[in-house]
Amino acid sequence: MGQSELEILLEAPTTVAALKSMIKLPNGETLNAASRTQTIMTAVDQEMVDDSAMVSVTSEVAFFPPVTGG
Repeated sequence: MGQSELEILLEAPTTVAALKSMIKLPNGETLNAASRTQTIMTAVDQEMVDDSAMVSVTSEVAFFPPVTGG
């Protein structure tokens, strides 16, 4: 994403997938579209979740891009 922090104000609880659809990347595609070709892990309130997990209006969400290690 190129950002360390982004604040999105939700009016109602939503899913991680719907939240990913709200986030635009610098190349113009949504984070949801990018996650179809890359593994992007998600944590909601410091717990790893999948795209069907619910996000409340007060949740902290973290996205982890693909990384390599060794």
